[in-house]
Order: sequence, then structure tokens, then C-alpha cells
Amino acid sequence: MAAKREKVIITCAVTGSIHTPTMSPHLPITPDEVARDAIAAAEAGASILHLHARDPRDGKPTPDPAVFMQFLPRIKQNTAAVVNITTGGGHGMTVQERLAAAVKASPEMTSLNMGSMNFGLYPVMAKYKEWKYDWEPKYLEASRDFIFRNTFKDIEYVLRELGEGHGVKFEYECYDVGHLYNLAHFLDRKLVKPPLFVQTIFGILGGIGADPENLMHMKRIADKLFGEDYHWSILAAGRHQLPFVTQGAIMGGNVRVGLEDSLYAGKGRLAKSNAEQVSIVRDILKNLSLDIATPDEARKMLSLKGGDRVNF
Repeated sequence: MAAKREKVIITCAVTGSIHTPTMSPHLPITPDEVARDAIAAAEAGASILHLHARDPRDGKPTPDPAVFMQFLPRIKQNTAAVVNITTGGGHGMTVQERLAAAVKASPEMTSLNMGSMNFGLYPVMAKYKEWKYDWEPKYLEASRDFIFRNTFKDIEYVLRELGEGHGVKFEYECYDVGHLYNLAHFLDRKLVKPPLFVQTIFGILGGIGADPENLMHMKRIADKLFGEDYHWSILAAGRHQLPFVTQGAIMGGNVRVGLEDSLYAGKGRLAKSNAEQVSIVRDILKNLSLDIATPDEARKMLSLKGGDRVNF
């Protein structure tokens, strides 16, 4: 069984690299928008903020540390939330590019994808006839012939550079059952240390499907592999977001929402902000008689180094 959960950690993934500007006018693009949405999400109840950056000119995902540094200090100054920087980046980025912002910022947490996989975004193209920017359809179509690379060597590199080099703890992103076994391999080698924060991800084309039976199966395998050495969290793409995080919370998990994972706040209704999604899931958790972790409680649960030891 996962570590006993006293309170639920809400993670908010603010912008990501999956959705494009045409898909929602509410998707944060500029550093000002990312900072504003992140701060509001923290005020709404998110204790961890998972952050990507975008080129403010056209919204294309960027690994540029200079862009990250336009919003990271503002978020730290205005919230107590844990800052979690992506190492997944966006399609076509090298591993070194994907780590550049985290190496510069030395955050408390980063994401860490636990295996290479197909990552298909191209089916969504059928929903749109016109695009705000030329890069968008090209970016999505490229995912038809793209492998999201996370080899064992790549993972070792991230663990060495950020874990050993900066005291970073990780959000271990597991898109399929094999990714759990990959994580167990690194645990056996003592390259990762408990407590593990295991983010199980459902509904991405190329990963495990958004089926309730898969949610239960991933939990069973994680329990088998990690016992009480991990904290479980759940995210699901698109329309599956709220049903899956609700089921996961009932089963003892933590939850992740945000416009990186879904653009909606209900059937056919675009979320106007990340804070709206956080508020919805916060109310669900409260109605289930579950308490929500503060940022400092999340730090204690995950054994983080503290916000005073980052470089922003």
C-alpha cells in the first residue's frame, strides 16, 4: 500500500506543451500570464505548481531559462507553493535543453518521465480548421512520427544532474505499467530514494488508456513494487481529468489538474483559468471529507529541501 495519506496534495500543471493557443483563449502564454495563473492556482488550493514556459511571441513551448526566470521569482514572492519545473519540455527538445531551466533554477522539484514512448497529439487536429499560428498544426502533425525519448541513460543523467547536483526531488511521471517497473529498477539500484512521488498518467495516445480498470491496475502494481515508500498521484487527459482524479482521491491518491492536462471545467465548457479547475477539485475533495495539504505539509510528505534553497 502507498504511504498513509493524511491530506491530499493538489498539483496544478499551469500550461504544459500539449495544447496550443488556438485551442483556448485562456491558455497562459506570456510570463505574466503564467505567473498570474500560477499564483491564483496556489491561492485556490494547489500546493505544487508544475511549470512549463512558452515563447511569449507565439505560444510555442520553449526550454529557455531566461523565459522561466521571468515568472519563477514572481511566483516565489507571491506564494508558498512548491515550484516543480518540467524536464519533459516539448517535442523535439534535447535532454540538455529540457533540463536547462531546472539546472539554472535549482527548484525543490522537477518532473521526470520514466520511459520512452509514442506521444500522439495529431488526432486533435481534426477539431480545428483555422490556426492562430503556423507552427501549431506542424507541431501536432509531427507527433505522428515522434518518439518521446527517455532512455535509461537519459534518466540516469537527470538523476545525477538534478538529484545529486541540486537536491531536487522528482514527480515520477508514469504513462504505462512498464514505467512503474523502470522506476522500481532505479529504486533497486538506489539511484532514487523514498519517499517517491509517483504520478500515474492516463489518456495520452501512446500511454495507458483512461479506463477505470487501468487506474486500479496501476495502483496495484505500484503497491506491489513500492509498498509504503511512495505517495500516489493521478492525472488524466482531457474529459477524463475530473472523473479520474475523483476516483483516485477516493482510492487514497493525490491529484493533479491544470490547463496542461485539460482545457475544460465541465462538459463542453472551457476553463477560464487554472484556478477554476483547482477550485472544482478542491470542492470535490472537501465534499468527500478529505483535507487538503498546505505547501509546507506537502514539503514534509515528500521530504523536499525547502523553498529557501532554490536559485530564483
